[in-house]
Amino acid sequence: MIAALHGNALGGGLQVALGADIRIVAPDARLSVMEVLWGLVPDMTGTQLLPELVGRDVAKELVLTGRVVRGDEAVTLGLCTRTAPDPRAAALELAGEIAARSPHAVRAAVRLLDLAGRVDLAAGFAAEQDEIGALIGSPNQAEAVAARSTGREPVFTDPE
Repeated sequence: MIAALHGNALGGGLQVALGADIRIVAPDARLSVMEVLWGLVPDMTGTQLLPELVGRDVAKELVLTGRVVRGDEAVTLGLCTRTAPDPRAAALELAGEIAARSPHAVRAAVRLLDLAGRVDLAAGFAAEQDEIGALIGSPNQAEAVAARSTGREPVFTDPE
């Protein structure tokens, strides 16, 4: 999932965006985890995902102060992936690029990346071996190789 942020993403709006795989933000967007200003704490996994993105100390600063950051700073902090003058257009372009890849490889890569840091290294390596074993020689993997070898666009199947 790709989130496009512009204008204000404050409190719950930012926490919804934290659930995205990639966040593209307008440079002048305003973002804040501001629940503390209302005597609350972030929910919707805000306290769980934020430290993974920005580090525990920065997450504490943002959560404990309710400080508003602009899009440029959000990227510097790791809160967002990158800036774009038109985040929606950039998100749609990126989505099209990803959609042109093997859907099985994309889903496997997301599963593996979501495991990183959440399981021990041995479990992560084992998961990689399981995923690569399922992909090697599959119809979509063969199509990716054939298309790249001949300089044409691949045509993938996705029965899921």
